[in-house]
Amino acid sequence: MKDWAGLILRICLGIVFVGHGLQKAFGLFGGPGINGFSEALFAMGFKPAIFWAYLAAYVELIGGLLLLLGIFTRAAAAFILILMVVAALKVHIAKGFFLQSGGFEYTFVIACACLALILMGPGRFAVKR
Repeated sequence: MKDWAGLILRICLGIVFVGHGLQKAFGLFGGPGINGFSEALFAMGFKPAIFWAYLAAYVELIGGLLLLLGIFTRAAAAFILILMVVAALKVHIAKGFFLQSGGFEYTFVIACACLALILMGPGRFAVKR
């Protein structure tokens, strides 16, 4: 059952992060695109904002694809975990815990899921085991 649980977790996180990466990198699904995302990061104090925008967008996009396939699962989950910790500390923690207030609830759940994948690995149902 552990292999099935890992597969479900990888697929769910992979879909979420491919979608978010496509929003940030290319403006798909109503996202801001790289320029809009860069402007938002600049407003939050990230400099150089365009560098951080590309880094975050492609960590999400490529990390999500790697999770979907089960390739470099632990590394992909670790990079996404770092991204979620930065987002939580830089943007969400000052707003409390709950998502409806802009808090860190979502980033916390994603970080925990990434930590589980780091500990568990890709499982049997992966392209690279």
